Amino acid sequence: MSIRVLIVDDQELFRDAIAVLLRRDERIEEVVSVASGAAAIEHLRAHAADVVLMDIRMPGMDGIAATREVLRVRPGVRVLILTTFDLDEYVYAAIREGASGFLTKDTSAVALTDAAVAVAAGDAVMSQGATRSVLGFVRDAVPPAPSADALAVLSEREQEVTRMLATGASNEQIARSLFLSANTVKTHVKAVLAKLGLPDRVHVVIWAYENGVLRPGR
Repeated sequence: MSIRVLIVDDQELFRDAIAVLLRRDERIEEVVSVASGAAAIEHLRAHAADVVLMDIRMPGMDGIAATREVLRVRPGVRVLILTTFDLDEYVYAAIREGASGFLTKDTSAVALTDAAVAVAAGDAVMSQGATRSVLGFVRDAVPPAPSADALAVLSEREQEVTRMLATGASNEQIARSLFLSANTVKTHVKAVLAKLGLPDRVHVVIWAYENGVLRPGR
């Protein structure tokens, strides 16, 4: 795997440090860094990238707005949010705009590189704290809009998998609970994402609560 990474952060020292770390990994083909969301959009209009490491707090266009515009300019790119803040509203807003991951800036170099590779491969990556944040925030603050037809496109087994995904369950937990093999779970998860038109399992959480598939407190 050869991955092209774009770093977006207004702090030059942080950008340079991350770039050095990423370039040490043979899976990373190219690393480019820019100082603002506007510069990231301009760069992506002319150059492709696989993963964008996006700071959430920047002067002018913040990381949430920049994520929205980046994905409009380059729909196939994956955005991994990096921030010193692990706050519910930021986690939710970033994911709602299409981010595929959320890590705090104290993440280790190895974990950061692995996360970039993971999101490039189509996975979603969130720090443990961020996972708790988005689950709690969506449950407590997002009013569900129940829809009787929300799960209609899914088979009965896919509906079971979807409900477990919405609680943050891992593939291993789903396999144990539903007495399925790991490969079968992966197949069901892939089918759920395709049928619901969602990019990754993190977005299933938001979709499930916004559509009343799971209710607050459950």
